[in-house]
Amino acid sequence: MSTQPTARHRRSDPGRAAPPARRRGTSAARLSTTVLLFAIAGYFLLPIWWLIVSATKSNGDLFGSNGFWFGSHFHLADNLTKVFRHSDGIFGRWLLNSLLYCGAGALVATLFAAMAGYALAKYPFKGREGVFAVILGAVLIPPPLLALPLYLLASSTGLVNTYWSVLIPSAVTPFGVYLARVYAEASVPDELTDAARVDGAGELRIFFTIALRLMSPALVTICLFQFVGIWNNFFLPLMMLADDSRWPLTLGLYFWNSQLRDQPWYDIVVTGSLVSVVPLCIAFLALQRFWRSGLSAGSLKS
Repeated sequence: MSTQPTARHRRSDPGRAAPPARRRGTSAARLSTTVLLFAIAGYFLLPIWWLIVSATKSNGDLFGSNGFWFGSHFHLADNLTKVFRHSDGIFGRWLLNSLLYCGAGALVATLFAAMAGYALAKYPFKGREGVFAVILGAVLIPPPLLALPLYLLASSTGLVNTYWSVLIPSAVTPFGVYLARVYAEASVPDELTDAARVDGAGELRIFFTIALRLMSPALVTICLFQFVGIWNNFFLPLMMLADDSRWPLTLGLYFWNSQLRDQPWYDIVVTGSLVSVVPLCIAFLALQRFWRSGLSAGSLKS
């Protein structure tokens, strides 16, 4: 009887090393993947690097030196002083307005999305899937398309040129409702809510004391999505707000940038753009662990 192992046995031996050709193929694939990821990361990080470098330059160095390296002198502190003192310090007002719109809008939108998603996941009623299909369809509509109808509604109710004209539309997030429903189905057991009802808890108490805590990773993700969406929203404030004291940062920087032909304050615009991305970076770094867990919500079936 032959004692040589068969080909099938060789393939199933976990301790046997991979053939040289397979190792070469694996190393080549790993190297190409690494190079591709570095190229993608460089593509996204290069504008941020340019912004950081340019914010440290004076107007003369912006056009007289290498765009991707620092100038002869470091002017970041001077540029920051100019930004916050320019036009009677209105940049600070724009920054506070952006924080108000994004903070209040994201928190209220997250609460509404959690309530709607929990109701769609846990309360069976006639037409539930139809309502959810309409919400999914709303996800596909680009927000700029809704700016004109929202302006007409705000104009008819007298809300144009007020904080409410931006805050009220920011409190709605169809994608947040979708994510909250998916996560509520997976993370809130029916046995737990039934036990709470047996103990005498009402529906609101079950939602605020049990469901919200179990759904917290998804809620942080929804809040971050909405915060970024409101921060980057340019067209809605452009349509709604005429008073520059109520503008957010995006609209204010656009106004300064439109004046560059007459007023060469390039250093102020560039430094202001750098300051405008700092709150987003802080939010991502502070909440990144919730962000990662929330992104995987609903990816597996229990």
